[in-house]
Amino acid sequence: MTQHSELISEYEHLQRIVEEFDGKSLTIKTWSVTLSAAGIVTSIIEEKPLVLLVAAASSVVFWLIEALWKANQQAFYGRIKEIEAAFQTGTPIQPFRIATSWSEHWNQNGRSLFAFKIMHWPHISLPHIVVCLSAIAIYLLQI
Repeated sequence: MTQHSELISEYEHLQRIVEEFDGKSLTIKTWSVTLSAAGIVTSIIEEKPLVLLVAAASSVVFWLIEALWKANQQAFYGRIKEIEAAFQTGTPIQPFRIATSWSEHWNQNGRSLFAFKIMHWPHISLPHIVVCLSAIAIYLLQI
């Protein structure tokens, strides 16, 4: 296997990894909405307003989990960009650096701050923020 074909294989593998992260993000969103909506409905049926705060908190936890998940995914893009640049310029680079590159990019961005920034991306904050604010609004209307 040549270095060129090794980089192509690495690039294709990285693309699959990134796509799989997006699938898991949808799962996180699904669990968030399901659990939080169940909490909202339970609170209304059982007339227990404090359950609304639990529902709001659970949506925030899932929101944070999704942001951390997306930060993890973003750390792979550094290597993808390196490989793309190497193919565009013809500059040789070493293959088989997925873990090393991921670690460098993960540590470079500062995990907590980067995840906090990601939480504000519209496609990450939705639907979590809507569920959270809805639960809080219903709580405030009930007390």
